[in-house]
Amino acid sequence: MPRKGSVLREFPILVVVALLVSLLIKTFLVQFFYIPSGSMETTLQIQDRVAVNKVPFISKTIKRGDVVVFHDPANWLGEAPQSVEPFLISKVREGLIAVGVLPDPAKQHLVKRVIGVAGDHIICCDKTKHLIINGVSVKEPYIIKGDDPSDTEFEVTVPKGKIWVMGDHRSASADSRYHTDDINDGFVPVNKVVGRVVAVIWPLRDAAIIHRIDVIKKG
Repeated sequence: MPRKGSVLREFPILVVVALLVSLLIKTFLVQFFYIPSGSMETTLQIQDRVAVNKVPFISKTIKRGDVVVFHDPANWLGEAPQSVEPFLISKVREGLIAVGVLPDPAKQHLVKRVIGVAGDHIICCDKTKHLIINGVSVKEPYIIKGDDPSDTEFEVTVPKGKIWVMGDHRSASADSRYHTDDINDGFVPVNKVVGRVVAVIWPLRDAAIIHRIDVIKKG
């Protein structure tokens, strides 16, 4: 049976090891994010907590239909809000940010669905009010009930190294369609993507696996 003094000496080492493991997980495997808005309803609800896969061989291979978290590419969100919190709460929050439980508010993030990847030609819309992707009129089952695929017309071809993103709640999502005058013409650079949303983990009533849905994939 280990002596009390030995346990006390080992405790700081255990804490450091736990923090290093948490940082490694945050950096290379999984990070958790909070959903602040309804732009991805009903796939993701306001206040959902989601797990984002950061494994390079998966999250860096972004495909049409993925739900992704990405760094604000061109000030889509404006300046980060300044929060005033009690000192203790502020320090606890900083600790949770450091180990990846909470995202860094200074590095603003968005979550949207990938509608087009490099080379895709996307048009809104055909006579049936559906998007046309690479010549195919597509039905998007994830769009919130009652919304059209888009209330604005557009035609784009996605350049190399970029993606075109839209929210599932189309009428409540300021996505690629509304930023075509920015430095990226509304596209999101692939290097801004943090990873792919793989699951809702909280609250338990919303817990679900988030699958890729490619609306033009054959077979």
